[in-house]
Amino acid sequence: MIRGRAIGFFPLCRWILVLVWLNMQFETCPAAGTNSPPPNLVVILADDLGFSDLGCFGSEIPTPNLDRMASEGMRLTQFYTTPRCCPSRAALLTGLYPQQAGIGNMMEDRGIPGYRGELGSNCLTIAEELRRVNYHTAMVGKWHLSHIHFDGKKQLNHEADEPFWDNKNSWPLQRGFEDYFGTIHGVTSYYDPFSLVRGNTPVQAGTNFYYTDAITENAVADINHLAGNARPFFLYVAYTAPHWPLQAPENDIAQYRQRYLEGWDAIRTNRYRRQIEMGIIDKNWPLSPRDSRVRDWSEVADKNWEANRMATYAAMIQHLDTGVGQILDTLKAKGIEQNTLVIFFSDNGACAEVIEPNWYDIPSQTRDGRRIAVGNGNHANFAGPDNVWQSYGVPWANVSDTPFLLYKHFTHEGGIASPFIARWPAVIKNPGTVSSQLGHVTDIMATFVEIAGAKHPENFAGHTIQPLEGSSLLPIFEGKARPHPSPIFWEHEGNRAVRQQQWKLVARQGLPWELYDTVADRTEQNNLAAKHPEKVMELSDLYEAWAKRCNVRPFDQLPRERPIIPAEATDTIPSAAFHED
Repeated sequence: MIRGRAIGFFPLCRWILVLVWLNMQFETCPAAGTNSPPPNLVVILADDLGFSDLGCFGSEIPTPNLDRMASEGMRLTQFYTTPRCCPSRAALLTGLYPQQAGIGNMMEDRGIPGYRGELGSNCLTIAEELRRVNYHTAMVGKWHLSHIHFDGKKQLNHEADEPFWDNKNSWPLQRGFEDYFGTIHGVTSYYDPFSLVRGNTPVQAGTNFYYTDAITENAVADINHLAGNARPFFLYVAYTAPHWPLQAPENDIAQYRQRYLEGWDAIRTNRYRRQIEMGIIDKNWPLSPRDSRVRDWSEVADKNWEANRMATYAAMIQHLDTGVGQILDTLKAKGIEQNTLVIFFSDNGACAEVIEPNWYDIPSQTRDGRRIAVGNGNHANFAGPDNVWQSYGVPWANVSDTPFLLYKHFTHEGGIASPFIARWPAVIKNPGTVSSQLGHVTDIMATFVEIAGAKHPENFAGHTIQPLEGSSLLPIFEGKARPHPSPIFWEHEGNRAVRQQQWKLVARQGLPWELYDTVADRTEQNNLAAKHPEKVMELSDLYEAWAKRCNVRPFDQLPRERPIIPAEATDTIPSAAFHED
C-alpha cells in the first residue's frame, strides 16, 4: 500500500521539483531563457578623488588604464555620491540614504535611529543580497562602517595592543563578505596602516608595503581564486588613494614636480578647457572662481613645496590607476572580462581639509618610534615619506574639483559630483559613450539586484528590511533613456540639497537655501532663489518630508556622542541566511 502510493505520487512530485527548479533559474539569472550566465560584478572605489582628477575627465595626470576602461565602456558626467566617505560607503552597499543605514554622522553613536555609527540590521549590504542568489563575495580595502575605539593615541602609535573595536558585528565578514583584507578605520598610513585586518584578525603590514599596491595584489588574488568557480562573484575594491596623508614612493613623486610648478591657476584652466573638448561639461557653464582663500600662483613664495604636494597626490593616483589596469588585465587573462561589469567612481569630491596634529585619528609616531611631522605649516617637511602627514589643502582641491564649487563635506557640486566609469563589454555596445543621464550612489545596489536576478526581501534573518531608494542603471548601460530618478536628497552635518530634474536647491550649514538651474548653470554661479521663491518652497517641502521619512535630524540638534567601550566580539556569520556550497 505504501509502495503503491509512492509510485502514484512520483509524477506529481517530479513536476513540483521541476517547477521549483525553473522558478529558481528565473529568479537568480537575469539572462533566463538565454545561454548567458549571471555577470560578475566589480566595484572599484577611489577615496576623495576630485571630479577632474582622471585623464578621461580632463586631468593632466596620466591615467591610461582608467582612460582605457572609459574608452571600452562609458562615462557618466552626472553621477552623485554623498559629501563624505562613510556615508557614501553606506549608501553604496545598502542602496539607502546614509541615515536610513545608520551612518547619519560618521562613526559616532548618537543613540538615536539613523545615527548609531554602524550599519543597522534593517538593511542588507550588496554582499548579503548577492549571497542569497548564489554569488561569491569578497572585499579588499577601506571599510569605514564600524565603531572605532581609541585610547588616546596608543593604538595609533603602536604603543598598545588593546582592541580598537567595541565589537566586530558590523565588520565585512559579518555583513556578507566571505573574504576580506583591508582597514576597518577610515584614514591610515600607506606604509603601515592602522586597523589592518585579514578576515576578522588584525595583522601588520610587511616590509616594502604600500597600501594601494597591497589592495591591488589582494584584489587580483581574489579574481584568480573566484574566476575558476562555477558561481559568479561580487568583488568590492575600496582604495584609500588619494585620501591624505600624501604618501608615495619618491621616484614616482619626482616625475611630477616640474609639471606642478606651472601652478594651480594654469592647471585648473587647462583642465576646464579639456573637459569642454571632451564633452564632460557644457561650454556655457563658467569655471567657478578660484577659492577666495587661495592666492594667485605668482604670489606664492614656496612654489617647490606646493608643487610637491600635488606631485605626491598625482603619484598616488598613478598607483591607483596601475592597480585598476592589473584588475582589468586579470579579468581578461581569466577569460571573464566580457561578462563582468566593472564600475569605478569616487566616494565624494576633493578634500580641502587642512589636517592638524591634535586630530584624534592621526598618529604622532611611527611603529619604530620616529616622530611624525603632521600638518601643512612647516614647509621644511615635504610630503611623501611615512613620517610626514600632509594634505594638499584648499588650493589643489580647488583644482581637483574643476569646474565646480566647494569640496568634500558640502552638498554643492564640488562635494558630491564624481567621475564615473562603467565597463561591461557584453552589454555596453557603444564604447566610449559619454552620458549626461543622472545617477546616484544608491543606484548601485538596485543595479546589481536587477542584473543578478535577485529579489530584495522584506525580511531577512528575523529583521524587517527597508525598500531600496535607488533605481537600476542598467537601461543607461544598454544605451536607453532611463526615467529621471528625481528627486535626490543630501544632508551631511547641516549641509543639504535636493535635485529634482534640472533644479537644485542647496545650502551650507546655517545658511539660506540657494537655487540653481543645473542645465544652464551646473557650476552654481547664478543663484535663482529670489527669482523663483515658489520653486524654493516646493523643493524645501520635499526636503522636509524626506528628512522626516529617513531619520534626518538637524545637525545642531543631535544628541552628544556615546562613549565606545572596547570588548571582544562574536565573529560568527549567520551563514544559514545565505546560499552556500
